[in-house]
Amino acid sequence: MIPVLVFDIETVPDTEGLRRLYDIGAEVTPAEVAEVAFQRRRQATGSDFLQLHVQRVAAVSCVLRDRDGIRIWSLGNPGDPEPELIRRFFDGIEKYTPQLVSWNGGGFDLPVLHYRAMIHGVRAPRYWDLGEDDREFKWNNYISRYHTRHLDLMDLLALYQPRAGVGLDEIAKLIGFPGKMGMDGSRVWEAFQRGEIAAIRNYCETDAANTYLVYLRFQLMRGALTQEQYRDECEWVRGFLRNSDEPHWREFLDRWQ
Repeated sequence: MIPVLVFDIETVPDTEGLRRLYDIGAEVTPAEVAEVAFQRRRQATGSDFLQLHVQRVAAVSCVLRDRDGIRIWSLGNPGDPEPELIRRFFDGIEKYTPQLVSWNGGGFDLPVLHYRAMIHGVRAPRYWDLGEDDREFKWNNYISRYHTRHLDLMDLLALYQPRAGVGLDEIAKLIGFPGKMGMDGSRVWEAFQRGEIAAIRNYCETDAANTYLVYLRFQLMRGALTQEQYRDECEWVRGFLRNSDEPHWREFLDRWQ
């Protein structure tokens, strides 16, 4: 069984990097630095969504399904620095060579991880292998948009048409899954400033769980799972969540009845 690794990230403005780029002094607070960046983006584009290279990774959450079962967790500890979270993500790929699955991972999560890994000097040889070390990777690697070693569900279901993309929250709820809980991406920066890292990680985990459940429905649709196998895989998820005392998983199960 090839391990399946579903992932999601949450980001906040890289205020220290923005200081260097905009030559902002130390007397200016991180919140004020971020507001300067937001204003510049609004003036340039009409949106305050920052460019990917200045988005700092605040959380990386994963669902790992392998022959031993299923696990859902956030990488590292709440106080870990960004390079450690990124290193752990790419170390997992080095260890398992999994099938990566995401929702808009090709449009957001992976490019952010690329830029931030390069900024911090994080090595990821297995991830970047295009066939130089493993011939199989020449025809199916993590980088190509049209290969399945990384499956961006949103991109594929939209037939690679940007105008056809939809949000994870809506498609998950339409299928019958819980959808987003606790917050959304626009509120992560506010929560980060209040020191609510655990809440951000919990939110990121529920996004990863929703993505995995949508992936299972996709596998049912394409014939890779039978109805019975699909029900069994969903029950694996329910079983994992039932064994957790975490409030966000109890709420997730309540919404998934």
